[in-house]
Amino acid sequence: MADDLFKALADPTRRTILDELTERSGQTLFEICARLSMKHRLGISRQAVSQHLAVLEAAGLVETRREGRYKFHDLNTAPLRQIAERWPGPDTPGPEESTP
Repeated sequence: MADDLFKALADPTRRTILDELTERSGQTLFEICARLSMKHRLGISRQAVSQHLAVLEAAGLVETRREGRYKFHDLNTAPLRQIAERWPGPDTPGPEESTP
């Protein structure tokens, strides 16, 4: 599972899609394509965005739900938390706790 997650995060377009879903979760493919085109000036086809979303979904970072004929994409940050918990850092005092 970690391999899929790192593969999904390796691509800058997929990270941009995640940024957009962070800003507003529950978007349709049309909405995501429009935001990538208008806000980020990415000239990418709907098919390419759909393929990127499939990679993100396989990694568990995006969940989909259908309402009628619409398919909505929601961000799921649980896999990121699992990675962060996998390699905890040493407990070091923060700047406010250290004394000279």
